[in-house]
Amino acid sequence: MATSSSRSIRHAPVVAALGVGLGIGIAVTSAHLIWAPPPSDLQLLALFLFLSGGVSLILGSLAAYLAQSGVLPSLWLKFTAISGLSTCIVLVNVLLTAYLMFISPHDLGLLLLLLAFSAGLALLFATLVARSLSVSAVRLAVTASRLAGDDLTARAEVRGNDEIAQLARALNVMAERLGDAFSQRRDLERARRDLVVAVSHDLRTPLATIRAMVEALADGVVSDQETVDRYLGAIGSETRRLAGLIDDLFELSQLDTGAVKLQLDTCSVGDLISDTLEGTRALASERGITVCGEIDDSLPMIVGDARKIERVLVNLVQNAIRHTAAGGSVVLEARARNASVDITVADDGEGIAATDLPRVFDRFYRGEKSRSREHGGAGLGLAIARGIVEAHGGQIWVESAVGEGTRFTFSLPVGGDSAAALTSATQPTYH
Repeated sequence: MATSSSRSIRHAPVVAALGVGLGIGIAVTSAHLIWAPPPSDLQLLALFLFLSGGVSLILGSLAAYLAQSGVLPSLWLKFTAISGLSTCIVLVNVLLTAYLMFISPHDLGLLLLLLAFSAGLALLFATLVARSLSVSAVRLAVTASRLAGDDLTARAEVRGNDEIAQLARALNVMAERLGDAFSQRRDLERARRDLVVAVSHDLRTPLATIRAMVEALADGVVSDQETVDRYLGAIGSETRRLAGLIDDLFELSQLDTGAVKLQLDTCSVGDLISDTLEGTRALASERGITVCGEIDDSLPMIVGDARKIERVLVNLVQNAIRHTAAGGSVVLEARARNASVDITVADDGEGIAATDLPRVFDRFYRGEKSRSREHGGAGLGLAIARGIVEAHGGQIWVESAVGEGTRFTFSLPVGGDSAAALTSATQPTYH
C-alpha cells in the first residue's frame, strides 16, 4: 500500500503535464471550430495557455509536494501553504490574461486590488479550516497516546461525519475491542490462578492422606489386620477420588478445546431419567432422601449423546442429594417446550445464596453453603454439566433462594431439523 502510494506521488507531475497538454489541445481545437480565428490568434492562444499551464503546473506540483512530504510539520501549515500557492496560480493566470488583453493600468490596479482581497479571504478561511482539522488530529493523537499508555477508557470525540470523524469512530471501536480483550485476558489469568490453587488443594489433601497411611503401613506402625484393612480401604477410596478428579479435568479440557465428540442419536428422555434414578437411588437412600421422576408421556425424542446427557443428570442429582437434608426429596421433571425439552432437577434443600448464583457453574467454585467442601466433590460437576449441555446446543440455568430449595433446568433440542444442525457440530467449543 505504501509503495503504491509513493509511486502515484512520483508519477503525479507527469500525469498533470499530460493533462495540461491535452487541455491546451482541446482548447485550441475548440476555438478553431467555434470562432475560426486566424492562425496567428490560435498561436497566441496556444502560447498563452502553454505559459499559464506551465506556471500552474509548477506551482501545483510544489503544492502537491508540500502536501505529501514532511517538510511542513503540521496540517495547518500545509493547508495554508497550499491555499497560498493556489492563490498564486489564480493570480498568475489573471495577470497573464490581463497582459495579453492590454488592459489599462487603472483597470489592472482595480483587478489586483480585488484579487488581493479575494486571496486574503481565501487564506483566512483556509487557515480556519486547517486549524480545525489540525486540532481534531491532535485530539486523535492524544487519545491514541492514552490508549498506548494502557488507559483503555480513553475515547476520541466524534464531530460530524467526515473522514476525521470516521477515523475517530474507528479509534473508539478499536479502544472498545482492546478493552474487551484486556478484560478477557484478565479474567483468563484470574481463572488460571484459581484453577492452579483449586487443583493444588484438591490433589494435596488425598495425596497427604495416602502418603500418611502408606508410611504407617510401611513403617509397621499399624499391624493389626482390622486397621490395615481400614487403611487399605481408605487408600483405595482416596485413589478413586484422585482418579475421578483427573477424569473430570480431562473432560473439561476436552470441552474447552472443542475436542469432545458426541455420539448423536435420538434418545428417550423417560429412559434417561429412569436410568438416572436407578443409579442414584442407593446414594439417596443412604442419606435418607427420596428421589422420584415426573415425566410427560407425550415427550418427543431428543437428539444427543445419551451417555453424556445421563452424566449431566447424574451430576445434577448428586449435587441435589449433597445439599438436601435427610427426609428431603429430589424430583426430576421433563416438559416439552416449542422445539426443545426442558429437564429439571429440583430439591427442597438448603438453597443457594443470591451472591453464589452467578458462579455456581464455575469450575472449582464452592459457595459458603451451596458448594462448600464439607459436602465433598471437587466443584467440577456443574461446570461439566454446563459444558455438555452447551455442546448439545442447549442451555442450562438455576433458580434458587436460601431455605427454599434449588431448581436446575436444562433444555435440549428435539429431533428433526435440530439433528442436522447438531450433527455438523459434533466438536463444539465450550467457553
